Amino acid sequence: MTALGFLYPGHSAEDDYPRMEQTLGSDVRLQVVHTDIGEDAHRVDALLEMGSAARLAAGVEELRLTGAEAVVWACTSGSFVFGWDGAHEQVRDLALAAGLPASSTSFAFAHAVRELGAARVAVAATYPEDVAAHFSAFLESAGTEVVSVRGSGVITAAEVGAWGREEVMALARAGDHPDAAAVLLPDTALHTAAHVRELEAALGKPVLTANQVTVWEALRLAGRRVNAPALGALFTKEPPVQA
Repeated sequence: MTALGFLYPGHSAEDDYPRMEQTLGSDVRLQVVHTDIGEDAHRVDALLEMGSAARLAAGVEELRLTGAEAVVWACTSGSFVFGWDGAHEQVRDLALAAGLPASSTSFAFAHAVRELGAARVAVAATYPEDVAAHFSAFLESAGTEVVSVRGSGVITAAEVGAWGREEVMALARAGDHPDAAAVLLPDTALHTAAHVRELEAALGKPVLTANQVTVWEALRLAGRRVNAPALGALFTKEPPVQA
């Protein structure tokens, strides 16, 4: 049994995790511990507070009791807003507090892009434009060329969590770019676990979504590789067939 821990801010799309757990098989357990989201706002100052060391540390004790082998801060905006160096410091503090290998969703995207060999990517974000630009800058720091960035101007995770299949599909199509080898949807408040294969078929290229890459990153930290075609090219490394 591989037990993996996730610190997830608030309550929006956490039901993606039991869905993915069922997809991964009986020997992988995904344990979600909720952290205090503070002010629900896709605004830099609010995001810095949401990802503060004190808020993450508050969930660590509960997570340790689950027997997790690794922990991932399951939040993209609450990590990349710290910048490349600040996000590294955030993860180091989390690893020390938990006594476990640690990462965040922002680094999960960077590592997943490298895993797929996608030198150029497009970003289709729910965030306002200024916050989306911070994610683009983070990816550039990781050595990834961002050919386009689309922000949707959504302020709260609560609103994003209410989006369904049609909104997710529209976001991905609107954010795609012909020069991009992959499309990234960076918001763990967005329900995407049920739609990854359909997204990839529609766009004809890999699609990386926040909760998907977060789970993949935790598996990577634990030294596990799981073949799960329902979770897209990242979990199979096979190119999608366009519908």
